[in-house]
Formats: sequence, structure tokens, C-alpha cells
Amino acid sequence: MTNPLIITIDGPAGAGKSTVAQMLAARLGLTYVDSGATYRAAALKVVRTGAALDDEGAVAAVVSAAQIEIVTDDGHSVVYLDGRNVGQQIRTSEVTLAAAQVSRLPEVRQKLIALQRSLARGKGVVMEGRDIGTVVFPDAPLKIFLKADVEERARRRLNQDLPEGRARTLEQTAYDIGRRDQLDAERKVSPLVPAPDAVEIDSTLLSAEEVVERIIELARERKLVKSL
Repeated sequence: MTNPLIITIDGPAGAGKSTVAQMLAARLGLTYVDSGATYRAAALKVVRTGAALDDEGAVAAVVSAAQIEIVTDDGHSVVYLDGRNVGQQIRTSEVTLAAAQVSRLPEVRQKLIALQRSLARGKGVVMEGRDIGTVVFPDAPLKIFLKADVEERARRRLNQDLPEGRARTLEQTAYDIGRRDQLDAERKVSPLVPAPDAVEIDSTLLSAEEVVERIIELARERKLVKSL
């Protein structure tokens, strides 16, 4: 049996990981998974219960009892918390910052990494996040680290949030992204860093389509996919 093809895309908030990963998965006929949605779902559960984010034992207990599932629907990664679709609720700024704190806890990461690994089946998966190439799938044959200037990342996130009713200013969005960058870089467990063998792509001046083409070319060079 052929092993599933695993392509990892890591990088900071607003670098374009979700858009690129979804487009790439569609082009290659692979499953798309947003790993960050699992941490957001865990954070939402913690916020709803009122547990203190700095109380590691309480947070771990809440997350351990949570039922988190990722389902691929029409190419999109849909997250369920305790049987309910929470795709909208996990995108608030409160949950975003809570997720950065919750994801620092080893017990939380252990549970969610196991969940993420279980999703690599069938033809394969394109999974995006912050430690997919370094921790979740360290042996993946193609790892991408996608980055972009902070200002550009803030503009992209703002354009994404406005149509969904999460109105913020550019300054507020840039602050949130900067704060998330700091939390991700400083955490002791799985900090946000490129895998040693990851290919770094700066998307500041590139469209999502151009980034996807670069990744597909890399996949061809490594003989992971046939010519499309």
C-alpha cells in the first residue's frame, strides 16, 4: 500500500497558509486540514467553562474532556466541538489569543497532535499550522515555511475578517498578529520555527496562486506528484 503523501505548511498568522493549503490540496486531490482549528476549538472550550488560562491543570482537564473533530467538507476543514460546528465561534480575537496560550501546554498539545496525525490517510493531506513540519510530521517529504511582512499579514487578515463581521482596524489587527507571533515564538513546547529541511517562501509580494505553483514545482522535482 502506498503511504499517504504529506505536505506541511507552517508559518505565522496571516502569511496565507490557509488559502495556499486549500488551493494546493484541491490541485493535488489531497485532504486539507487546518491544525490551528483544533487549538482554537480547545481554547473555545476553555473560555466557555471559565477556566483560568494560566491554570495548567484546569485547562488540561477541560481539553481532555472535550470532543474535537475535524471533518473535510467540499475541500474545507470543518471543526466540531462536542458535536457542534464551531467554525464561526473559534475565529474571534478572544479565542485567537486564548489559543496561543492554551497551545503552550504540553498535555493539550499531546492530545491534539495525536488527533492531527490521525488525519493523514487516503491519498494524503496538506496540513497547515505552526509545528506541523517540526513536530506533527517531522518525516514529511515536503515541508514549507510560509512567511510575509507583518504589515502585509495584517492587511490580509483584516480583509478576511471584515466580510465575516469581525470588524477590526488595521492597527488592532497588526497588534493581535504581533502578540500572537510573540507567544508562538516564546513558548517552550513546539515554538514557531522552520523545520531544518523546510523550504522557506516569502509570500509578501506573491499571490496565493504563485505560491501554490512554487510548491507544486517542488513536489514535481522531488517526484512526489506527476505533472499536472
